[in-house]
Amino acid sequence: MKKALIGLVILAVIAGGAYAIFHKSNKTTNSSNTGTSATTPSASTTPTTPSATSTKIIQTKTDATAGKYLADANGEALYTYGGDTKGVSNCTGSCLSSWPIYSASVTTGLPTNVTVITRTDGGGKQYAYKGLPLYTFTGDSAGTVTGDNVSNFHIAKP
Repeated sequence: MKKALIGLVILAVIAGGAYAIFHKSNKTTNSSNTGTSATTPSASTTPTTPSATSTKIIQTKTDATAGKYLADANGEALYTYGGDTKGVSNCTGSCLSSWPIYSASVTTGLPTNVTVITRTDGGGKQYAYKGLPLYTFTGDSAGTVTGDNVSNFHIAKP
């Protein structure tokens, strides 16, 4: 009886190890970078938390001038608007043509300090960091930070 039980335990350990080896998560390759550090040597990327969901929502990047800042899943810098209050976006109408909202596609399993607000202008759901709504800037591309201190918008800092 003991030999059978020991055999089952050994078999379970071997099977578990084989499963782990052959079903290895590709999280490392998928969440590592959007390719921006190859084109921008001063940029680096790390998720704000270790969960797979967070790497799809918010990244922490570093710029030689701006320092550490938050970026979206595509590596574009995220901004907050000085006219907003916690949980409320006041960038509406023509403001949104230069400062598109960071639309919330995932609402559960969010990284630390990331929430979702519902816009009062019918614009849907928007990600917020520490309560402040997040935006991208149409003048930016992945790895660039050109909208800081433009029209009362400021780079979102971790």
